[in-house]
Amino acid sequence: MGAVQARRNLRKIDAMPLVRIPTPLRPHAGGNDSAQAEGATVGQVLNHLTTSFPDLRTRLFDGEELRRFVNVYVNNEDIRFLDDLDTAVAPTDEVSIIPAVAGGGV
Repeated sequence: MGAVQARRNLRKIDAMPLVRIPTPLRPHAGGNDSAQAEGATVGQVLNHLTTSFPDLRTRLFDGEELRRFVNVYVNNEDIRFLDDLDTAVAPTDEVSIIPAVAGGGV
């Protein structure tokens, strides 16, 4: 069994979505590159995550809305094209937080 399959099997036992945390946000998440968080929707998962790591809240949210430069994906699907924070998540889903990257011309 490969490492990826082994992680999936462990996550089925743990029964909570896995949230991938990008490098710039890791200092606000205890240095973790990922964390499991409870919830049936993306909003619930992120609220649980920010309860565990309160410093993340101000970096992800502006009030109750996601900040404009924060992109969230569920299994590589952009939640902006699904149901946004109301997007359903299953216990074996992977939620990825991707900060927007801005740059200048070449």
